[in-house]
Amino acid sequence: MKRKSAKNPKMGRPTGFSTDKALEAAMRVFWQKGYEGASLTDLTRAMGINRSSMYAAFGDKEALFQKALKRYTDGPMGWVESALQKATARESIRALLEGSVVFLSDPTHPRCCFSVQGLATGDEGERMRMAMIDWRKAFEQVVRERLRRARHEGDLPKSVNPADLTKYICTVWTGLAVQAASGSSRSDLSHIIELALKTMLF
Repeated sequence: MKRKSAKNPKMGRPTGFSTDKALEAAMRVFWQKGYEGASLTDLTRAMGINRSSMYAAFGDKEALFQKALKRYTDGPMGWVESALQKATARESIRALLEGSVVFLSDPTHPRCCFSVQGLATGDEGERMRMAMIDWRKAFEQVVRERLRRARHEGDLPKSVNPADLTKYICTVWTGLAVQAASGSSRSDLSHIIELALKTMLF
């Protein structure tokens, strides 16, 4: 009579495995350490699965990063859409910058923006570096479209170029993320956006 072999407890997904919770955990690892800084060990430990289960559920590290970035965009960054729907361009810009201050100073998640922290610099992360560039360009595009609409509605002075203003806003946005990662307080960040808003003569 053949003796049944014991099942390897490391094989397969653990009981109660949730792809949603695992992806949330992976997102936070990438958010904290960036693409290159997040090792497979970091990721699988946070997700509570082994590598084979990770590959089966999400694909390789690049595919997991892409899924984590989408989750970040739709989840933690979901407030951006409502900010851009304010009645006027100035209200939208204020909501965008003030929302960023609240977001970046939230103690429940890393004090930085995924798009800055997730930067990849080496050969290993070249495709992910390009993915982050595309993500930032997409963000710029939605801001630019909002300002173009404001121009069409007569809400933005003709002296203000929507493309130039978009670049300025996104530069301030990125700078806030860098300042937050460097330890600036919510009060410090708030002072920055007040100064930025004063330079917008409309």
